[in-house]
Amino acid sequence: MARAHVEAPDPAREARLSGGEIARVVRSEYASGFELIVDGTPQSHVDLDDPTHLHFEYVARMGAVIDRLRMPGQPLTAVHLGAGGLTLPRYVEHTRPGSRQQVIELEPALVDLVRESMPLPRGASLRVRIGDARAVVEKLPAGLLGAVDLLVVDVFSGAQTPAHLTSIEFFRSAARLLAPGGVLLANIADGPGLAFARREVATIRDVLPEIAVLAEVQVLKGRRFGNLVVAASIDPLPVEWLPRLMAAGPHPAKVAHGEELRAFVGGSLPITDADARPSPKPQASIFER
Repeated sequence: MARAHVEAPDPAREARLSGGEIARVVRSEYASGFELIVDGTPQSHVDLDDPTHLHFEYVARMGAVIDRLRMPGQPLTAVHLGAGGLTLPRYVEHTRPGSRQQVIELEPALVDLVRESMPLPRGASLRVRIGDARAVVEKLPAGLLGAVDLLVVDVFSGAQTPAHLTSIEFFRSAARLLAPGGVLLANIADGPGLAFARREVATIRDVLPEIAVLAEVQVLKGRRFGNLVVAASIDPLPVEWLPRLMAAGPHPAKVAHGEELRAFVGGSLPITDADARPSPKPQASIFER
């Protein structure tokens, strides 16, 4: 599909969020496009000229899974928890024209900043609902229950996932949206040892038993802080194509599935509302370039 050049403002734009954090949209120094940065943490990369350019590695892995949903090019019904720069909604709109998408975002100022600084394509079928992700999921229209092909969980407050969006009670509520064959994609950030990630995978597996974890090799081994992508469903995942695809990237990656995933989780217990904590906070130096 031909690229359509879209102009965006040169100067950095910013907005103050409800917790006092500053969100900024700036031109990327390392790739074409723009970055959304919240309190010094890069949240999203957006290439307005090429929505298929998924610069962040974990987002590219999510895109690889999305490409395998349903038939190639078939429109999807998608719900995204967390707006960021609307990178994945743009990707779905571009690669799956006619898709129906909803985004749930807590911060209206962030949505306004992104829309003004990085405009969406004309005609995109994208509805944004403002509110807490968990609260809004529990009140979505009945017509979405059992009708969602793609559910993306990528909610961060600064550099951490809020505690109430990590528990088994939350994932049980969210999973009600999935259609037969529908897939949940979750972004988990964790550091050495992966204690949080192991419990989070155990939590999701308890709700959606068909599950795979995609990550860079060193991250999956718990040797450094990074992002792990969880793909989960009630129905079997098409995992046979993933290892070769993951290994082809600029940084070697792995897919943990089956016995390897069971070994990854080990004896880790699911997270409940009673013991939920925010995801680990990375050291500030991890974002220095």
